Parts: sequence; structure tokens; C-alpha cells
Amino acid sequence: MKYCCYYQAIVRKDLCWYLTAILRSYEHLAFDRTINVDESRFEFFVAPQMKHYFLQLMDHMQAEGIVTQLEELPNRLADPQNQL
Repeated sequence: MKYCCYYQAIVRKDLCWYLTAILRSYEHLAFDRTINVDESRFEFFVAPQMKHYFLQLMDHMQAEGIVTQLEELPNRLADPQNQL
């Protein structure tokens, strides 16, 4: 996962299950997990060749108000000093 594109976003708490289910319905699109439960902040690891598809889905999720503050960040697993 340290070679993946890395994103974080806020996901509506009442629809976290929905986003997770949608992501899991696509094979090898992204690995997601909650990084901060209180903020409902998720992190996403996306294979570079799937980035376009992931961003299309996230555009739709943002338009629906399910995802906000999506941002691409340096992959925290690529830097051993930046581990949680």
C-alpha cells in the first residue's frame, strides 16, 4: 500500500456504511478505513491505475453530500516516520 495514491476525506457518519459498501462492490478500487472516528475522517489507498475511477466515484459522492473535504496527501505509509 505504500505505492498507492493516498486520500483523506470526511464522510457523513450516518452514511459511512453506504460509502464502504459501494467501494467494496468495485474490485480493487480502493482500500478504505476510518482514521479518526470522532471526525468521521476516512483514509483511502488507491492504486495509481484506479485513480481516475476513484475520483469519478468521489465526485459523485461529493455531489450527493456524502463525502466532503476530499484531499490527496502524501502516502503516510511511504514514510516510516509518518506512521500513526
